Amino acid sequence: MKPVDLELHHDCRPVGEILNQIGGKWTVLIINMLSGGPMRFSTIKRMVGGISQKVLTATLRDLEMDGFVTRTVTPSIPPRVDYELTELGRDLQKPLDLLGKWAVDNRPKVLAARERYFAANPEALPTRKGRVAPRQQLAAAE
Repeated sequence: MKPVDLELHHDCRPVGEILNQIGGKWTVLIINMLSGGPMRFSTIKRMVGGISQKVLTATLRDLEMDGFVTRTVTPSIPPRVDYELTELGRDLQKPLDLLGKWAVDNRPKVLAARERYFAANPEALPTRKGRVAPRQQLAAAE
């Protein structure tokens, strides 16, 4: 058996850098959408909904830089720009798909846990941006 490189296992920065990129909400949505095949920028923007052009451009640029997406420009007026998953991007889509399924399947349990937490800690405020409201707040909003 090979000796374990202890320095690598005590430094989360290399893994954190990659997880930070692939764990973003826009990244997950974009990778998911591109799993169906190449798409134009405007189609991605329309389908994502709520993302600004600036953020979409930056996210796609980061995904291209990291090797998850290719960008193809077809000379025309106006120029046509298509984005497509690379082999690495398709490989990433598999665990993201499983994680998404887990999130959908376990959402009721998470909401119930939040409900219990806020019932026991009524003064508590959520600390995360973009959090999902407790179930009772979701029901009131509908």
